[in-house]
Amino acid sequence: QVQLVESGGGLVPPGGSLTLTCVLSGSFVVNWNMGWYRQAPGKQRELVAVDTTDRITDYAESVKGRFTISRDNAKNTVYLQMTSLQPEDTAVYYCNRGPRTSVPELGRHLSDYLPGYWWGQGTQVTVSS
Repeated sequence: QVQLVESGGGLVPPGGSLTLTCVLSGSFVVNWNMGWYRQAPGKQRELVAVDTTDRITDYAESVKGRFTISRDNAKNTVYLQMTSLQPEDTAVYYCNRGPRTSVPELGRHLSDYLPGYWWGQGTQVTVSS
């Protein structure tokens, strides 16, 4: 049984930082594209960062330069380092195994990815003073 467990969310003031962690079991991150999505109240779930098996990373425009996705294959874990957090980053953040696209790397956009089947339970990030 595949399972993803996120942790690391919390309440931070604007300008603060958090690192989210996603531990995968029943599968190996080394074999999969991994992504972080978020869903704010009343909004659709959106992909904010992806790390492919080809070690290509991509980010939503709203988080570029502030968020960093990484993985530790030995720990079967994916991370999302978030800095300079703003109130608009407030959302539930979800880890996803296997976001995929058939669009070649050249010309590919984050919106070209479709989510994989397996999700974590989510971790709440609240940015507020």
